[in-house]
Amino acid sequence: MTDTTEAAPGRPGADLDPFDPAHRADPYPVYRRLRERAPVFRTPRGHWLISGYHDCSSVFRDPRFGHGTTTLRNNTFRRPVGGRSLPFILLDPPEHTRLRSLVSRAFTPRTVAAMGERIQEIVDGMIDVALERGRADIIADLGYPLPATVISELLGVPAGDREAIKELSRLVARGVDPDFRHTPEELRRRAEAFTTFDGYFRELLAHRRREPADDLLSELVAVRDGDGRLTEEELLTTCILLYVAGHETTMDLIGNGTLALLRHPDQLARLRADPGLIASAVEELLRFDPPTQLSRRTALADAEVGGQAIRAGEQVVLLRGAANRDPAVFPDPDRLDLGRRNNRHLSFDGGIHFCLGAALARLEGQIALGTLVRRVPHLRLAGAELTYRDNLVIRGLAALPVLTGR
Repeated sequence: MTDTTEAAPGRPGADLDPFDPAHRADPYPVYRRLRERAPVFRTPRGHWLISGYHDCSSVFRDPRFGHGTTTLRNNTFRRPVGGRSLPFILLDPPEHTRLRSLVSRAFTPRTVAAMGERIQEIVDGMIDVALERGRADIIADLGYPLPATVISELLGVPAGDREAIKELSRLVARGVDPDFRHTPEELRRRAEAFTTFDGYFRELLAHRRREPADDLLSELVAVRDGDGRLTEEELLTTCILLYVAGHETTMDLIGNGTLALLRHPDQLARLRADPGLIASAVEELLRFDPPTQLSRRTALADAEVGGQAIRAGEQVVLLRGAANRDPAVFPDPDRLDLGRRNNRHLSFDGGIHFCLGAALARLEGQIALGTLVRRVPHLRLAGAELTYRDNLVIRGLAALPVLTGR
């Protein structure tokens, strides 16, 4: 995507610079122009940018598009790090199906719903501290520690280890951007982070073999050592995926969602007056400003999208943030409407790769944002200047300082 800015002035995509801080702060005007001028646009690098809702949705569900990581050598999006096993979210069937099925039972709606009481307890404790201080950073004091605590408890990562592996998680999350987005030094640090993460989970899994517990790591060990449906390398990669994916994007749902509410006081007041609106509100916040701005696929066979011929081996970027504001599907799409009906946003991807943790992310978002609105009636921004983290795929704030007292 970095080459899109090389397009001649006036051409579709000429003003798309995803690394411009101004674009990171508000990418939606550029998305709108791209969607209107060329909803299926081929960049000078050769990648296709797809910004219309129906086109993105169809690609998500089309078996002619996948990740191609095991068959296509020219895949610049999905190269394994240091030859390691790839996570199942970057694989195609049958490998994807086999690996996903092993962990899916930990994220069923019934299993997730049972975690609600514990999530509420964690959120209340964090808001107690924020109210006592009179101020908070929504990212550092709620957005990050809540989902990090929840996924740690679900997996079985001890509380004393969580701070030490926080930076590893950040480096791995930053590493989901395409390789051409990184400097050699960043690639080296990412590889080191994976190696360190491997060592950490290898030791923790060995402990679970000696002393099983009631957690997901113990279940995965049992699968690995039982019928052999999981290799040791796949086990380590799955642990890292679940840990990092289990909190990075939920952090941004909470951060982006809080900011959207504060910038739309009418909708904040609406939610405060009608707490029962929280489920619909979270769906709308996910549509309005999704934590993950794009998805990537590779054409596994020749296909046509939006009247454009895409050849096997070519790579496409599905701009979820643009698709979620397509007026063909969402009336008045740039308006935040917490009661929006039939909200079929694409923020959790689609097709066979629909986010495994969607139910958990929704529940955490509902409890965190609902409790924040209910218990902090005087919530307001502590400053006007905000900075976004330097990520391409995942878009979220570096910090969100707020005042919690009168």
